[in-house]
Amino acid sequence: MDNRNDAGFIKLSNLKGEMIMKKQLKVGSSKLKVNERNFLFFFIVLLVTFHLSLVTVVDADDVQSRAAVVMEASTGRILYAKNPNLRLLPASTTKLMTAIIALEEVNLSDVVRISKNVPLVAPLKAGFKEGDEVTIETLLYAALLKSANDAAVALAEAVAGSEEKFVYLMNRKAANMGLMDTKFINANGLPGPDQHITAFDLSIMMRYALRYPKLKEIIGTRVAEVSTEKGKDLFLKNTNRLLWSDEDLIGGKTGYTRKARHCFVCAAERENETVIVALLGSPSRVNLWEETETLINKGFNILANKEDSVVYFTKADYDALNMKKASYRKNSGSNVKAAKFKAKNKLARKKGKTKAFVKKRGHSKTFAKNKKLKDYRALKKKENGNTG
Repeated sequence: MDNRNDAGFIKLSNLKGEMIMKKQLKVGSSKLKVNERNFLFFFIVLLVTFHLSLVTVVDADDVQSRAAVVMEASTGRILYAKNPNLRLLPASTTKLMTAIIALEEVNLSDVVRISKNVPLVAPLKAGFKEGDEVTIETLLYAALLKSANDAAVALAEAVAGSEEKFVYLMNRKAANMGLMDTKFINANGLPGPDQHITAFDLSIMMRYALRYPKLKEIIGTRVAEVSTEKGKDLFLKNTNRLLWSDEDLIGGKTGYTRKARHCFVCAAERENETVIVALLGSPSRVNLWEETETLINKGFNILANKEDSVVYFTKADYDALNMKKASYRKNSGSNVKAAKFKAKNKLARKKGKTKAFVKKRGHSKTFAKNKKLKDYRALKKKENGNTG
């Protein structure tokens, strides 16, 4: 009987059942009676040993987030990934790009006057009021620690004059950084049409951000107290809970909306090695932290043991979000062709075109004038109530 599951691991529950059923072990032609107490001890040792051997194993089913990437920071090599090129909502991880552009375009000491647009932004907010004067550095702390949406908009206006013009800079920067599957529509990550990123692109963005000591300092800060030019104090606490529990963590940026679910990108350092972990679409904040720590350890173990990279693509996540990817299409070519054929037929029927498409032996063939098409036209006329 084969006691291995789909991942090739032994099913311990089946193994235990079979071993208990075997009360005697045959050695040559003789029988060796096994004491039940000794057998139980033997099985517990086996179970513990086997469990320890799997501590560093991460299977696609173990990662509940829709997409994840573990990247070696020094080289950009992917160490582990689940759906790395699946386009998903970025939520407030967007603010990392906002901070990068602000740091490159203006000075930290520049003073910004808060416009009437900033307080109107949806929560989370730092609480800036129209007319407040704050430095770029203060806005960066508010945007990256508290994930303040008003601070992100204030940064956008300070750099480009308007958020709309700033978004152009964001997408231009994304293209220059090689983020091929990323598009921004605002400076704070609030949901909207056609806004997306991938776990792979998010990892690249964090890798780029690590170039700047100031950004590393801010995202690694637990709490900060800042103030406006008139002395109004603001207390900021980092939304990244792992800063209080993981000594290896350099820092990171969280994100959450109902549609995007929980998102996070971070960097960790151990023994002169740095790994980046990006997670998108995690079902809960607790799961987000657990998976981040698991993947950080996984990345360092792969580097230490010089293991091969592991990349998964889960059909369920792509299908659920109606997303496609090149390598995914390659592995599921027939399904994609069938979907294209179905969509093409539907479009043709909507527009009343005279061509019908049928699927046969994996190819699409066109029948313009034959009995099937005549029957199809007659049926459509009947459905539409046309008699002429």
